[in-house]
Amino acid sequence: MSEIKTVFVVGPTASGKTSLGIAIAKKFGGEIVSADSMQIYKDIHIASAAPDEEEKDGIPHHLIEFMDTDLQFSVADYVKMATKRIAEIHSKGKLPVVVGGTGLYISSLLDNTAYIEEKTNYDLRRELEERFDTLGGEKMLEKLRSFDREAAQKLHPNDKRRIIRAFEIYKTTGNTKTYQNEISHQQKSPLKPLVIGINYSNREILYERINRRVDIMLQKGLESEARKSFEKTSSKGGFQAIGHKELYGYFKGEMTLEEATEHLKMQTRRYAKRQLTWFRRDGRINWIYPDKVDNAVEKALNLTENFLKE
Repeated sequence: MSEIKTVFVVGPTASGKTSLGIAIAKKFGGEIVSADSMQIYKDIHIASAAPDEEEKDGIPHHLIEFMDTDLQFSVADYVKMATKRIAEIHSKGKLPVVVGGTGLYISSLLDNTAYIEEKTNYDLRRELEERFDTLGGEKMLEKLRSFDREAAQKLHPNDKRRIIRAFEIYKTTGNTKTYQNEISHQQKSPLKPLVIGINYSNREILYERINRRVDIMLQKGLESEARKSFEKTSSKGGFQAIGHKELYGYFKGEMTLEEATEHLKMQTRRYAKRQLTWFRRDGRINWIYPDKVDNAVEKALNLTENFLKE
């Protein structure tokens, strides 16, 4: 089967991915597949910055706001569902346009990463977290070396999340993380991608866009939306969306709304930095800087047109 030409629009939060993806879809007869780990959830519409009907501008969107907020959704689930949606869009003679900023979703879809099916065991995770806090990273890495030396060599003692993940994989599946990584890239991707990244050469412009977005979210009712999450007090799924948990201190009376707002802006800026760190490792991305080019949308449309002519 021939590869499916697919356009990816990636970048940090508040960079303008949504509008750019829609512009590409409108120009070339496309449909959009979200690659945002929070936009999959219902009831966090404001915090996830999911596009409303007006913003969608008549373009069909897939994998947006379909999951209950207290449910888990793995990257394996995402790859399976997104691959299916892309094939369906292609079968209709439409252009699949993947838009989002969740780096793991993007890279896993691009590389057709296969994941060993496993269910999250929260009791095991809590047990491992407590063990890490008691023993420390060095001791945990020493234990990890006993069954997965290669994974242990790649991890820093302070990388609590990935160390615990390596233990989880082994205890849940019986396979090491190293083995899982080896088998995950054995099948060739069915996609022929064009990856367009949007960012700003002046980081302060991006940060100002983030700050402005937070202010707009609050005007739209973010406080009320986040309070509903807080009252359900779940640590799962969409309840941990950036934009909700940063306001919990305000709801507990530990800070003012102004302080919580500044905390949210800071955490969102930090998230954008993490996104950029992830994406910069991928040499397939064609970066566009709206603060350096006259018309970023036109440049993206030209890139797409040339790609489709290949």
